[in-house]
Amino acid sequence: MSRIGNAPILIPDNVEVAKTGKRLVVKGDKGVLEMDIDKNISVEKEDKQIICKRKNDQKQIKALHGLVRSLISNMIEGVTKGWSRSLQLVGVGFRAQTAGTKMILNVGFSHPVEIEAPAGINFEVIDNTKIIVSGIDKQLVGQVAANLKKIRVPDVYKGKGIRYEGEYIRKKVGKAGKIGAAAVGGGK
Repeated sequence: MSRIGNAPILIPDNVEVAKTGKRLVVKGDKGVLEMDIDKNISVEKEDKQIICKRKNDQKQIKALHGLVRSLISNMIEGVTKGWSRSLQLVGVGFRAQTAGTKMILNVGFSHPVEIEAPAGINFEVIDNTKIIVSGIDKQLVGQVAANLKKIRVPDVYKGKGIRYEGEYIRKKVGKAGKIGAAAVGGGK
């Protein structure tokens, strides 16, 4: 039995939820999000709650039941509070700046990298080394943050690059460190 799928979703006062056919529309203070609901999952609005039910107990439909409930919950939270993801630039001379909807990154290449913000995404730069990606769609915010990180993945030897805030990078020991460790250990 899906515990996540069976949990009701509370609808805040400032959020409108409408279902037409298989399309679910969630409107809030920050914007509007839409999603198509699978035919095997029924979504019902009762009072100030949304309840998701599945048609049968097949393994895939059980998994889909919890997924649909989580996606609807994320939509409601997105239109009320919004989602954000923080990234850090680590490296000498690495910096970011915004120019309108564009963000310009200087991350050790011979040229600056310009990124245009997709519709519904906002970039905010703090102290030239911290980037905050925010929006109402959780999946889009996460994908844009991952694409930014992919521009300069953290180096495993020095740790330089773009990383999520609070992410720990395990560093490798360099070639000189391996030779010194073998000599100290008294290898044969």
